Amino acid sequence: MKLGIIGLPNVGKSTLFNAITNAGAEAANYPFCTIEPNVGVVAVPDERLDKLAEMFKPEKVVPTVIEFVDIAGLVRGASRGEGLGNKFLSHIREVDAVVHVVRCFEDENVTHVDGNIDPIRDIETINMELIFADLESLERRMDRTRRALKGDKKLQFEMDLLEKIKENLENGILVRNIPFTEEEEALVKQLFLLTSKPVIYAANIDEDSLNRPEPPMVKKVREYAEREKSEVLVISARVEEDIARLEPDERDLFLEELGIPESGLNRLIKRCYNLLGLISFLTTQPPEVRAWTVTRGTKAPQAAGKIHSDFERGFIRAEVVHFDTLMEMGSYAACKEKGLVRSEGRDYEVKDGDVILFRFNV
Repeated sequence: MKLGIIGLPNVGKSTLFNAITNAGAEAANYPFCTIEPNVGVVAVPDERLDKLAEMFKPEKVVPTVIEFVDIAGLVRGASRGEGLGNKFLSHIREVDAVVHVVRCFEDENVTHVDGNIDPIRDIETINMELIFADLESLERRMDRTRRALKGDKKLQFEMDLLEKIKENLENGILVRNIPFTEEEEALVKQLFLLTSKPVIYAANIDEDSLNRPEPPMVKKVREYAEREKSEVLVISARVEEDIARLEPDERDLFLEELGIPESGLNRLIKRCYNLLGLISFLTTQPPEVRAWTVTRGTKAPQAAGKIHSDFERGFIRAEVVHFDTLMEMGSYAACKEKGLVRSEGRDYEVKDGDVILFRFNV
């Protein structure tokens, strides 16, 4: 999974990314690595792996990972190439979802590009640039489709859909908020439009606002997000950066002192999994215990293919026991003895927390 972090200058975007990369550096089994100067890979926290490691004593534990991209800053006119706009827009096309950092704190020492703090104006500035970029992409696609339509009337469906999207964008409606039929949705995915990306608004507050009534600026962001059916995560990027620098046992103590049940990074990852409809299944075959990420509804052969393409091609069956059942019984052998390890075929939909052994022909 690849997430793009976006936002106007001085909203806390880089601070949040620094917190993420520091957290990645702490991941014992999947250390942070820099693919480019602005990309970080972080282990997805999953307590189930630790418990499986206690039970199976593997040589290594491998979590699933998430990739964060600190996308180049945005200025007005990015859709026309202003500033680093072209780089900004091209990177958004490559991510699965967007984390839009919105400044919801006052600080006279941190200037704002527009002179004052207004989270809704900031959100709309970026959304309008994305709309302009999508309209430009649509115009090019419509020109090609219009020419091809003369010799292929089957393309009328596509042309009608493009017109529908264009009309909505011109009215300020983002693609992710346009209702589509199942047939239309399949074609929309092929267009790779920027405003079709699911979004989590990260409302960045200061430390003093933690565990206090929600600031008015955050409430405005929530109201805006509800109207466009997006999600909001309240986070303090500066505090997250402090948390990421601590040792694991110190982090727990620090979070307890702040009255926060878990770090914002963990909450962000969980929220993104939910947003994208992702789940994790687990494998315990020597020499490792490992988590794998798939989309909810994935069938067993395709899940096996995440491990190796040979597993999918030669799939015979999946031997499945849920993590909770395994913990309750105390061992895999006990689950086998009680008949709790199920044999599932090609139509089985993998569930979050399934512990699976795949049987296959080479």
